[in-house]
Amino acid sequence: MALKIGAGRLVPPFQVMDVILAANQRAASLQAGEAKILRMEVGQPGTGLPSGAREAVEAALRSGAALGYTDGLGLPSLKARIARHIAEWYGIEVPPTRIAVTVGASGGFPLAFLSSFDVGDVVALAAPYYPPYYNILLALGLRPLVLPCGIETGFQPTVEMLDALPRKPDGLIVASPANPTGSMLPPDKLAALCHYCDAAGIRLISDEIYHGLTYGKPQASAAQFSASAIVINSFSKYFSMTGWRIGWMVLPEDMVRITERLAQNMFICPPHIAQVAAEAAMDCRVELEANRAGYAHARELLMAGLREAGFSTFSPPDGAFYLYADIEGRAQDSATFCARLLAAQNIAATPGLDFDAQRGGRYFRLSYCGPLEDVKEAITRLKQLG
Repeated sequence: MALKIGAGRLVPPFQVMDVILAANQRAASLQAGEAKILRMEVGQPGTGLPSGAREAVEAALRSGAALGYTDGLGLPSLKARIARHIAEWYGIEVPPTRIAVTVGASGGFPLAFLSSFDVGDVVALAAPYYPPYYNILLALGLRPLVLPCGIETGFQPTVEMLDALPRKPDGLIVASPANPTGSMLPPDKLAALCHYCDAAGIRLISDEIYHGLTYGKPQASAAQFSASAIVINSFSKYFSMTGWRIGWMVLPEDMVRITERLAQNMFICPPHIAQVAAEAAMDCRVELEANRAGYAHARELLMAGLREAGFSTFSPPDGAFYLYADIEGRAQDSATFCARLLAAQNIAATPGLDFDAQRGGRYFRLSYCGPLEDVKEAITRLKQLG
């Protein structure tokens, strides 16, 4: 008798991981003198752990501290520091008791979904979107409802889109700045979505992991406009701590204990040493702002370089460190184009099909958070692609 296979069979691959594998294999096979692989497929800052965080980790290890289990929702000192960060950045007071430290933002999403929804509930999200939103929803027995968005709405959902639905969804995921487009919701648009969702009984989940990485436009948090929204943030991007797997959530009061019970059972607690690093990283503002300035410079170079290379159809990114551009008819679809880009020019890029199954065949994503010299070299090679 055949054994049953669970709901995980429904989950599509996270295609950027396949791109990473292909780039790693190609890098391993390079011969002497061949051009190196330019890693522009993944959003991993090339800047590394801030120096103050590194010193805090070294001190903790030298001290002989046990660095064992912490509270399920994180160290009280880190939660207090995050609360201070929220007050400084957004001008609002959130008590540390409403903050949950998580195993990266990736650990926050299943906690948010499980604490908010039941099997079969419908959760809306704008396309293009970060693939794990959709894939985690599927794995948990929830029903993603894709809202196709384009340049005309800044790749973001609108109140009008929600209002036009024949049935209101149980939840809405927004991301600002967004991956893969770098688009942002202006504060008034985010406020309107928050107020609409509160009035309609829709749980809003706001992905804010790229906050701090913005280029001239104001950023706002859903926590400013709604006490029932769930905010998810991370130390991976602005704080340059991807491998440390540490993030946080801002929770409604009535969902703290629910989330805590889930976190205790699923993760026990976030890694202690990563929490030590995260708390110290929040005081490394000068270094972090220098990183942001570097991304801003790379952004300007890449936008100009893409236009010169004949890739002129894209929406200038408001934040994050990605550029989502049209392949301009250079291949049948973006997966084929990205394979050609890797084979011909040793540039690893992510096909848009990873972010939008319907229209992503027209687009590819480049990340510009690596070394500036790599961005410059990528522009040169793109011009040679033809």
